[in-house]
Amino acid sequence: MKYKAIIFDMDGTIVDTEPIWLKASRQLVINRGILLSGDDEAYFYNQLKGCALPQSCALIKEITKSDECVEALIQEKVDMVHSLYETGIQFIEGFPVFHSEVLTHNLKTAIATNALTQTVTLTNKALNLEKYFGSHVYSISMVNNVSKPNPAIYLHAAKQLGIAPEECIAIEDSAHGIKAAKNAGMLCIGINTSRNPDQIKDADIRINGYLDINLRTLIY
Repeated sequence: MKYKAIIFDMDGTIVDTEPIWLKASRQLVINRGILLSGDDEAYFYNQLKGCALPQSCALIKEITKSDECVEALIQEKVDMVHSLYETGIQFIEGFPVFHSEVLTHNLKTAIATNALTQTVTLTNKALNLEKYFGSHVYSISMVNNVSKPNPAIYLHAAKQLGIAPEECIAIEDSAHGIKAAKNAGMLCIGINTSRNPDQIKDADIRINGYLDINLRTLIY
């Protein structure tokens, strides 16, 4: 086989949480008296997609000209998102079936995410990530909070799996994540869950959903 592992991003790639994070970002901006609309809103929220919390909150601080520290904005955003998680989250359509197919080919799997450990814990509680990935769920706290597009989290995941990066496939939904995976030397599949083709334009393979992946053709 050409590839021995598939490493998944989490938010927006296997878990349908991007609308929740977007809602929280919008609310943070609104809470500071800023109303974005039209192209300005589209551009700003496109910039946020795939960012780790420190980077996204730094952008919010900049656009709102807030004198609050980034850490305070992070905490407010996390609290908001986690309360929204309690209303229910779900897997991206097609992921569970695709993951089952992956296992039939004896491929290893992992998660490599910009999310905080606390967020990963809540996601695991809601959706039992351990059932799919065992202990191979890696957040940026495991790489000193170095976030995508830096490849650190992907390189860490590959090392923990015991697989060379060039023998790994990454699946991502954001431009930042795709850059991280490719910088790690991995083949990257961009999944267009945001319905924004610009986010995945630099992926090696671009798909609209998991049903579009011909796994046998890809790995042999």
